[in-house]
Amino acid sequence: MSDDTQPEVSLESVISELEKICNDNPDNVIAHHKLGLVFRQAGRIDDAIRELEKAIELDDQSMESYINLGAIFFDQGDMDRALQLNEKALTISPLMAEAHVNIGLIRQQQGDARAAVECYDKAVQIDPHLLTAWINLTSAYTMLEEDKKAVEAARQAVTLEPDNSMARNNLAVALYFNGDYVEAKQNMDKAKELGYSVDSRFSQALQEKL
Repeated sequence: MSDDTQPEVSLESVISELEKICNDNPDNVIAHHKLGLVFRQAGRIDDAIRELEKAIELDDQSMESYINLGAIFFDQGDMDRALQLNEKALTISPLMAEAHVNIGLIRQQQGDARAAVECYDKAVQIDPHLLTAWINLTSAYTMLEEDKKAVEAARQAVTLEPDNSMARNNLAVALYFNGDYVEAKQNMDKAKELGYSVDSRFSQALQEKL
C-alpha cells in the first residue's frame, strides 16, 4: 500500500519560493500580497507590511491588500491607520462586508458601540451569512445594554454555526443580561463543551442566579 501522506511545507520554504517569484517578476501583485500574508503568519510583521504596501503600490485597487494591511495595524493598535485602509477598500468595493465588519471592530475598540452597530448592520445586510458580523453585533448590543437585540443577533450567529463556541458563549452572556438564566446556562455549558474558555466570573454570576 502506498503512503499518500504529503510532507509538511515549512513557512520558510514558502517564503523562499515567493521571494524568488517576486525577484523574478517584481510587478507580480499577487506574489507580493501572498508573501505579505506568509510573513505575517511567520511573525515577520515589518516584512509583511512592506510586501502588502508593495502590492498596493503596484495595484491601488488591490482590496485584499488594504484589508490585510489594515488587520496588521489593528493588531498593532494603530486604529487610525487601520480605519483608513478599510475605508479605502470600501471606496473600491462598497459592498465588501468584511471591510464593514473591520470598521465596526475599530469603532468598538474606540468605545463607540453605536457606530459599530451601524457597521455590522451594513455587513449583515450585504451578507446575512457572515458569522463574524453577527458575533460582533451581539457584543456591541451588549455594550449598549440593548439586551433583546443582543439575544436576537446571538441567535442568528448560533443558527449559522451551532457548534461555534464563541457564538454559544455570546448567546449565554446575552441571555444572562436579558434575564433568561436557564437557557444562558445551557449555552454556557455548550460553549465549554465546544472548548470555549468561559470567564469564571461570568460562570459564577450565572450560577448565583439559578
